[in-house]
Amino acid sequence: MGLAAGEVMSQTASASVLHPVLAGLGFLLLSACASISSPQERAQLADQLSQSRGWQSQRLHVGPFQLVSYGPKRIVPDEALTVYIEGDGFSWISGSQPSLDPTPIDPLALRLALAQPAGHAVYLARPCQYVGASLPGCDSRYWTNWRFAPEVIEATRRAVNELKQQHGAQRLTLVGYSGGGAVAALVAVGRHDVQSLVTVAGNLDHRAWTTMQRIDPLAGSLNPADASSALQGVAQWHWVGGRDRVVPLSVAQSYAARFPATQRPLVLVEAANDHRCCWVQDWPRLWSGMARVNDE
Repeated sequence: MGLAAGEVMSQTASASVLHPVLAGLGFLLLSACASISSPQERAQLADQLSQSRGWQSQRLHVGPFQLVSYGPKRIVPDEALTVYIEGDGFSWISGSQPSLDPTPIDPLALRLALAQPAGHAVYLARPCQYVGASLPGCDSRYWTNWRFAPEVIEATRRAVNELKQQHGAQRLTLVGYSGGGAVAALVAVGRHDVQSLVTVAGNLDHRAWTTMQRIDPLAGSLNPADASSALQGVAQWHWVGGRDRVVPLSVAQSYAARFPATQRPLVLVEAANDHRCCWVQDWPRLWSGMARVNDE
């Protein structure tokens, strides 16, 4: 139950018309409210996952937000660093009621970071995840309609800069899961240190997505598809689940169609996967395949 809630309820729907996919999952969520973990328990899960690999957390004070990052306790400087950006998290209780705290019920992007088979990686949460949503600057609009607002992207950009400096890196790979894919793409705009942009079930054209799902537009959010001209020189890999009904293939295709035909980014489909399954178990294989191509 918790696995679906964190991302499927990351959209806003009109109170009068709820998309059938969201309605069904919303019913499951509401019928299992008693089993949903508290924000403290969710943070403890992330701590436990990280500590099992010798990672620790830190808070990065960037603009109006404190962004939580997890990474190795012992930093070994390396020219290349991969930054994994979390999805929207537990952002909606129902189709019309935002949650009080967007901390993920199960942090898939953190699990991906820990599953990376080679190279240096760190994890970066989204605004108000893991820190307590009562902090100054934490307003529910930043995990609902303003989730990709300019101030969110700028804060994430500053956090990525700080992580890059900490690790002595010169080159970055940005990996974003679900809504984190949109953030990763928007952070990559205007940078000259991003060697690869990778998304997993990424919401790369939220205008096409909200239209398709018949849900309210993300007013106040930047749209990665609108930045296609600024991303033409960036190597991109966009992984989509063939069974994903939350952010289906058509969203990535809509994004890719904004690029010139000769420069369209790769959109790759894992036929058996949905929005969450089975990216973590597949990640070593997918990562190794991308690394081989990049080395050629």
